[in-house]
Parts: sequence; structure tokens; C-alpha cells
Amino acid sequence: MSKKISNFIKKTGKVGNIIIISAPSGSGKSSICEAVLAEGKKNINYSISYTTRPPRKDEKNGKNYYFISENKFKQMVEEKKFVEWAKVHGSYYYGTSKELLNKALSAGKNIILEIDVQGGVNIKKQYPNNSCMIFIMAPDFKTLKKRLTTRNKDCKETIYMRMLNAKKELKYLPKYEYLVINKKLDEAVYAVKTIIKSLEYKIEKDRVYFV
Repeated sequence: MSKKISNFIKKTGKVGNIIIISAPSGSGKSSICEAVLAEGKKNINYSISYTTRPPRKDEKNGKNYYFISENKFKQMVEEKKFVEWAKVHGSYYYGTSKELLNKALSAGKNIILEIDVQGGVNIKKQYPNNSCMIFIMAPDFKTLKKRLTTRNKDCKETIYMRMLNAKKELKYLPKYEYLVINKKLDEAVYAVKTIIKSLEYKIEKDRVYFV
């Protein structure tokens, strides 16, 4: 390695990336994220969001989400502690901690962020050079509805609402950089891993130094 290239690498000082994963409910984004994180790579972390919704049976506070009251959430909004937040499906609030996100990025870690499409777009605006947007989708709406039904987590009314929201969320697809069709879980996981791996070779053009 030449001295000039070596100096260039030292000066650029790589920071972490935000891996934005968005998808309609039932598309498999949680399963994909869990599989990617299961490798246990030290430079990949999961961003734990805050939410006002009650935990499900298999969820733990501080692992899946930080479960807080609506009053506490609104207080954090007023204190500007969220880099983004939203009321999802017209019922519960979700938010991403600004402090936790910036701390991980400055440590050079890649952060996987499961987030709705509006939140994803907001994050991209704030971190245009450090975020990668991936949209996950089932092969078709028939498959999506079947997955929502067979997982036995929602009533018929909720499933109907999630299907309507899925069509609205697809309108945001042009704002994303990658589309992964989750036909088979292992193939979708491999695709996401490949995208994340490619970020190691991305040139940060806004940080180029002449040496």
C-alpha cells in the first residue's frame, strides 16, 4: 500500500452506517433482521426503538423495544430526544433515540433500524451519507395476507388495516435504494447481508481528502 493511500485511509476515519429496513407488516423484516444479527458480528448492532404499545408475549423490554408510557414518550418528544418518531397504525407511538444512534455511529458500528417508511425517509434526510435504505416485501399481496393470518397475532380488523397500509407503504418504494422480495427467508437474508457487506467498499465522496 502506497504512503498516499495509507494517509488517505487514516484521514477519512470511517463511521458507521444506518441500515434502514422497512416493510409492510407480515413481510418478514423482523425475521430477516434477527438472522443477520445472529451472526454476532461486533460491528453490527440493532437499534432498539421506544414504543408506547404493550409488549407481546415473546418480547422483552430493552431487547425488542423500550416499552414506555404515552406520557413519558411525549415528554421525550418535547425534549427532542428522538431523531424520528411517529404514531403507527393510528394507535401507538414509536421513536428512535438520537443519543443511542449517534453514539453507535461514532463508534464505527453499523446500525440495523426496523422502521416504518415515513421514519425511514426522515432518517435518510438527516443522515444522507450514512444510511442505506432497504425495502422488504412479500412476493404478492395474497402471500402477505396469508402470512398475517397464519402468525395469529392480529384480529381480522387489524389484518384488513395492515393490508391497506401495505398498499400505501409501497408508494414510498422509489425513495428506497434496494428492494428485497422475501419469497424464501434464507435467500432474503443472504440478499440483505450482501447489501450490508457492500457498504464496506463504498466511497464516502463527501469525505475525500487529497494527499
